[in-house]
Parts: sequence; C-alpha cells; structure tokens
Amino acid sequence: MQQHRIVVLGAGYTGATAAGRLARRLHRDDVRITLVNAEPDFVERVRMHQLATGQELARRPLTDMFAGTGVEVRIATVTAVDAERKEVTLAAEEGGQAQEAVPYDTLVYALGSGWDDHGVPGAAAHAHQIASRPGALRLRERLAALAPGQPVVVVGGGLTGVEAATEIAEARPDLDVALAARGALGDWLSAKGRAHLRKVVDRLGITVHEHTAVTAVEADRVVTAGGAALPAAVTVWTTGFAVHPIAKATTLEVSETGQIVVDRTLRAVSHPDVYAVGDAALAQGPGDEPLRMSCASGVPSAWQAADAIAARLSGGKVPTVPIRYFNQCVSLGRKEGLIQYVTADDRARGAALTGRTAALYKELVCKGAAWGVAHPTLGLPGGHRRVVPQPARTTA
Repeated sequence: MQQHRIVVLGAGYTGATAAGRLARRLHRDDVRITLVNAEPDFVERVRMHQLATGQELARRPLTDMFAGTGVEVRIATVTAVDAERKEVTLAAEEGGQAQEAVPYDTLVYALGSGWDDHGVPGAAAHAHQIASRPGALRLRERLAALAPGQPVVVVGGGLTGVEAATEIAEARPDLDVALAARGALGDWLSAKGRAHLRKVVDRLGITVHEHTAVTAVEADRVVTAGGAALPAAVTVWTTGFAVHPIAKATTLEVSETGQIVVDRTLRAVSHPDVYAVGDAALAQGPGDEPLRMSCASGVPSAWQAADAIAARLSGGKVPTVPIRYFNQCVSLGRKEGLIQYVTADDRARGAALTGRTAALYKELVCKGAAWGVAHPTLGLPGGHRRVVPQPARTTA
C-alpha cells in the first residue's frame, strides 16, 4: 500500500495543531504528512501587539518543533490549489521563479486570514496592521521613532483594537493614544467587563471616540464619517480579518467571505478530500451560527478535522464534538486583563474576571496554546492507527 499523502497548508495555530495531531493519530509507515508554511518559525499571532511595542518573543523554528514526529516541514509559499487534480502549487522560499506541484490524497487547508482594510481609502497605503509578524515589526519600528506627545490612533474597537491600544499606551505613556470604535467601548462585554475596560482605558490616558466610523486614512490623520479629522502620526488598523484569497480562486465551494464551506467534521462540502480549519473555514457552531475567526475556535476545529481524518483513514468511527466557547481572554497591557465568560454561542455572561489575576490567566492561555503547538504529539490519548487501503487515486 502506498503512503497516504496528507498536505497541510499553513502552520499557524490551526495548521500546526492539525499536523501534529495527525502524526500522533496515524502510523507513520502509512502516511506522509507535509506541513507547508511561508515562514520558518511558528508565529504566536495573539502576541503581535506585544511584538509591536518592542517586546521580544521567543523564536520557535518549525523544523525543531516537528523534529522526530514524522512531519515534513516545507518552507514555501502556496500559489495555487487545484482541487480537481488534487495538487497544490508551491513557490520556493527565496522568491525564485521555480514552481512545484505537490500532489495530495488529503488536504488540510489552514492558510488563515490577514488584515482587512474594507476598501477604506488610504488604509492600505498609510495604516499599520498587526495581523502578521512583518506587519507588527513595521509598526514596532514606526512606534520607536515617534517623539513624545505624538498621536497614535487605533481604528477598531474589537478584541484586537482594545489589546493594541492598551499595550501601546502602557508601553509608551508619552504618546497620545486614541481608539476609534464604530460602537460603544466594549459593547460586546457584560456590564462588569465594560466597567473594567473603561477603568483601565481611562487610567492609561487613552482617548476613546465611540460610535465613530473611519472613512479615510491619510499620512497624518484619519477622517471620520462625521467629517472630523483625528490627528495620527501612526494609524493602527484593527477592523477585522479577511481570509487568504487562494480558496476563492479554486473550485471549492466558498462563502461570500471566501471561507471554505465545511460540514461538522470540517470536511469541505464540495470536495471530500479537503478539510478546512480555523479562519479559512465557514464552520457552524452552537445555534448554527458561524464560528468567529479566533484561536478559541480555530484550535478545536483543528482537533476535530484531524480526528475525523484519522478515523476515516483507519476505518474508525468519526467523532463529532461540538465546538463551543467558554470565555474571551483580553490582555489590557502586561498588568491588567479581562476574562469575559460567555455562553456556548459566544454571548457575554454576567461574570467576568478582571485585574492582575485576569492578566495571569490570559498569559497562561497564550503559553498553553503555544506549548500545545510546540509539542504536537504529546498528551493525546490513544495510539497510532493503521490506515486501511483507500480507493485508487484518480486525477481529473
């Protein structure tokens, strides 16, 4: 029997987790697992606001993380996916012209998402983003060059915007930091959570512009829907995420957002040899509502997909464990935090953990997520399953 070829695209939290879990579930003589990533290191995306403010993060080379696991790490850029021929096209790391077609029997699509400028004029040219390591490093350099008193505007009042604004204000109390939010500050939180967020924001001296939509970004200011101009030596854009565009260019069924439409096991509804996890997947959660783009839903989706693949290849029962939410973890600088407890479908409960204890809780969550990726084959029950013979491979 030929080895079953599993290709995992993307080595963020979801892709790396899926690859490691598959290596733990399946006998390495039966499968060949290839993990493809554009960068040589695993990036803790949930810490990009820390990187942007000058903090040093530990390097986690993927080749070291997966040494001895049976997972082959390929540092390359994905340029195309052909779901009919069952192959992906990769470009060499150094940006050469050479393209390589890599065939697969099962594909795990985990290319994730990047920042979304929503087509706002000037945002792409003048704003900074922290959805990636290169973006966070560019912002880091720009912030370091600012003189005391210069204005910084963070656009977006969601989790990323709140974390960015408080981190910058704490690290650089000499700057004039402002946050522009479409709605009320922390309007997704409980009353207790909103009160604590307001208290921290006020203590850090952050100016909050609530119910403020930014309609244009210029080199030294942002313009609001009301016609006001907010001075900004640096604009940080945190208004949401857009998925990687490759899936939309394939024959895979995707949503209007470009996410791959999947079933409860994260299997693409249009192509049974493809699984999508994390931000790349349009997956249904509690109440049949789409799961939000987050590490909180991405990692469980990787577990679900890996276990479903292993079960199907080994002839076992396919598990379907509902993906649900428990809390939202928000860092408010290094000394403060907010843990908002939520319902299974991500609505705020009345209870919330705040202060230093919440900051420590959030730090433990971040460390735990990174540890799980860095030790991909440890701590899982069960043993390596043998793959049962699969139907002969066909190409379109």
